[in-house]
Amino acid sequence: MAGSAVFAPMTELDLDWVVENEAELHAFPWTRGNFVDSLVAGYGAWVLRDAAQPVAYAVMLTVVDEAHLLNISVAQRAQRAGAGGRLLRQLFDEARARGASQFFLEVRPSNDAAIALYRRHGFEPIGRRKGYYPARDGGREDAIVMRREL
Repeated sequence: MAGSAVFAPMTELDLDWVVENEAELHAFPWTRGNFVDSLVAGYGAWVLRDAAQPVAYAVMLTVVDEAHLLNISVAQRAQRAGAGGRLLRQLFDEARARGASQFFLEVRPSNDAAIALYRRHGFEPIGRRKGYYPARDGGREDAIVMRREL
């Protein structure tokens, strides 16, 4: 990822790109309404741009001393180029600035790339949520709950 990467708050102007990428990246994507609701509720939501082009986005909820990653996604063209790690490091800074001392997330056990990214950035599995995610076969997939001290 080039040194020109810029981390900025997500705005409504970003939503067309965010929703389009969300649909390309996920079998069960968030809707535009999910992102709008997050912005209206005051959740932290950011876009990472490289050379002025959006490459990744994230939504985070902070409550008291805990941050919870609700959504993080990297555009296909930017995957495996450092954007995910760069975005996570920025989120850690934002979470600390909001008073968080712990960072939580859920991830599908089938998402090996995401699990590897999270482990590289200090997350450890602490539990499992049974049937948390919808699955393509109509069933449900568990979630691995991961935590990182900030």
